Amino acid sequence: MRTRIKICGITRVDDAIAAARAGADAIGLVFWAGSPRCVPSDAARAIAAAVPPFVAVVGLFVDPDPAHVRAALAAVPLSLLQFHGAESAELCRSFARPYIKAVPVSRDDGGAGLLECVARHPDAAGYLFDAPASGGMPGGTGQSFDRNLVPRGLARPVILSGGLDAASVREAVRVVRPWAVDVSSGVEERNADGETVKGIKDPARIAAFIEEVRNADG
Repeated sequence: MRTRIKICGITRVDDAIAAARAGADAIGLVFWAGSPRCVPSDAARAIAAAVPPFVAVVGLFVDPDPAHVRAALAAVPLSLLQFHGAESAELCRSFARPYIKAVPVSRDDGGAGLLECVARHPDAAGYLFDAPASGGMPGGTGQSFDRNLVPRGLARPVILSGGLDAASVREAVRVVRPWAVDVSSGVEERNADGETVKGIKDPARIAAFIEEVRNADG
């Protein structure tokens, strides 16, 4: 099976095009104001318009007001919604779009805790397993977690996130065998101090990441 790839936290048209050309199946646009990767509606619309056919555009939200989601949908042609907070299934399904529910993975939760979170969203199109929130950020932190804690045999596809980059994704895919992987900070530019430049993607890092996913598939 070919592992699908989403490049999240896109803030520029050029980065969306670079991701598509490198072979990404989807890009992610963040609509949560608390993120440094949050993209205004006008910019999001321009990015979505530049994405070629058969590349999905995913909108990411965190405990949103329903009106905020509806406004984003009116402005941008989103294929999927992705929820990273404590949203109810009722809210997630209320926008007439398939949705992905993020599930934070912590050793303290145990397998039962993860399955309980999954069970609360039985109609999700997939479950994205990510590191727990850190520094007030529900995702995109670059933090990893024990991949062996991801539940197996779920009825819906598993999407793997959290601390992925070109150096780690091959082993992560081999351990979990997810339907898809989702990366943000792991493919971003680095400044002179080696720190991530949040929201600015590096085409070379994107290409290296996708190559390693394909190596894992092979």
